[in-house]
Parts: sequence; C-alpha cells; structure tokens
Amino acid sequence: MIELTLLGTGGTVPLPGRYLTSLLVRWSGHEMLIDCGEGTQISMKERNLPVRHIDAIAITHFHADHTAGLPGLLLSMAKADRTEPIVIYGPKGLHEMMEGVRLIARYIPFEIEEVELEKGDSFTVDNLQITSFPLRHSVPCIGYTMELKRTPRFDKEKAVANHIPLKYWGRLQKGNTIEEDGVIYTPDQVLGEERKGLKVVYATDTRPVNALAEAAKHADLLITEGMYGDEEKADKAKLNRHMMMQEACLLARDAEVSQLWLTHYSPSMHDPFQYRDVCRSIFDHTVISTDGQHTDLSYDHGEQ
Repeated sequence: MIELTLLGTGGTVPLPGRYLTSLLVRWSGHEMLIDCGEGTQISMKERNLPVRHIDAIAITHFHADHTAGLPGLLLSMAKADRTEPIVIYGPKGLHEMMEGVRLIARYIPFEIEEVELEKGDSFTVDNLQITSFPLRHSVPCIGYTMELKRTPRFDKEKAVANHIPLKYWGRLQKGNTIEEDGVIYTPDQVLGEERKGLKVVYATDTRPVNALAEAAKHADLLITEGMYGDEEKADKAKLNRHMMMQEACLLARDAEVSQLWLTHYSPSMHDPFQYRDVCRSIFDHTVISTDGQHTDLSYDHGEQ
C-alpha cells in the first residue's frame, strides 16, 4: 500500500488555507517528501505527521515555491532529535542550492547526502523504485515515477510439478534462490504470472511533454499541475511553461490513468473548483485537490 498526502497545493506564493507545493509518500514504514515549499512543516503538524522519520526528499526544481520550506523542515528534524542521515535528490544544481540551505540551517546534527539526478536516473528506498524524467519548465525540472512492485502469486501446482521440497516454498516465494546437494531451486519454479503493482506519477511545473505522457501511461494516480483554468491564461501558461488544467486532463485521459489530482494552482485562481465540471468533461476521474488531499492506494486498486 502507498499513502499519499498533498501537504500544499499552491504555486508561486502561499495563500491562507493553501500552502506551497509538497507531497508526502508513505509505504512499508518509510516516508519520502517530494518538494518542500513554504508551509510544508506546518501542514504536517496540522495533520499530526511527524517530520522526524522522513527517509528521503526529492526535489523537482529549485524555484522557491518548491524549496523554501527545506531549512525549517531540516531544523525541525534536528529539534526532534533526529540522528539518522537523510538523502536529498534533485536535478543538476542541487549541491549549489543546498549550500544556500546550509547557510540558514547551520546546526544540523545528522548527515545530509545529496544526489544529483541525470535524465532517467532511478533510485530505490526500500522496495519503492523512483525514476526521474525530464519536464519542460523555465529552469531544469524533473518529474518522478514511483513504482511499488508486486511479487507474483505463489503457484502450488507449479511447485509440486517441479518437485520443490515443501520446506523451501516460503523462502522461494520471497525471491530467494536455494542450493542443496548440488540442486538449485529458483523462485520462478514456484511463482505464477507477474501481478500489477502500484504506479504513481508526480510532475510539476511543466508544459505537456512526451516524457510525462509516457511516464503517466496506466498510472494508478497522476499528480500534476493545473496552474490555470481560465482559457484566457493559455498564452501565459505557454510563456511561463506551465500547464493548463484542461491540458493536464487531456494528458491523463490519453495516458489512461486511473485518477488525476490537479495541484499547484496560481494564486490568481481563488476557487479551483469552478473548473471542476470542465475538467471532468475531459477526464471524468479528475480531482480538484486541496491541501491535505489524501488517499491509500492498495494493490487491488484498478486490478483486473
């Protein structure tokens, strides 16, 4: 299962009731933050989500509305007596950005590892695989695909047919290879067909691009920006390399995602819900997100 909580849905500047962009991802006892805009730690406290246990932070790009919450968050972790190291991922330029963060957050008692990601780079946190892909914004920007793989079902008939000793069934099911008396037993001898795992895609800020369309294919959840909803802002969206709500909905529809969460609203958009009907006329499974938007995705989600 993957738990997802949008801690902030605003773009550019925060508004009352709308903090800046951040997503908390929780699974199997692990936590990862994607982006850390102003107000992130406040939003976490409002929802009784402790900051101490975040394993990793992934940054999409270095505009302030995606990073200004980092110094305060790291200092709050320090005050919560965190001692474990944390890894921060981001595009090229991460090291330079973190120099500025360290000027503000000077007294951090734990190690901070910085990993700059190139196009298509992947990393794993426990059993969650995270893959970066390029977006098109006014500065270098990346999106993230998160995939929680699922082991195939145990196939008893296959195990019996392959004469696998009963005492090895459990270990083989967990992916272990066993050798005894010159005989090698492998997981594929007891496992059935592959099963669909969980896939979540996060992308903001960007124009619609092929890399996003490819990454989003058949995702259980696509979280992406709907900076503007008013068609009169279409030229502004192109100029500033942002995405219209309608463009995000078209992309989600064509990628056949299970659900779309819109986020990263312009501060000029005081009521994103006024565009809900328009968005759902394009893609019915569109959610106009608000701060605190939450879901638990289970393996059965969307499974045939």
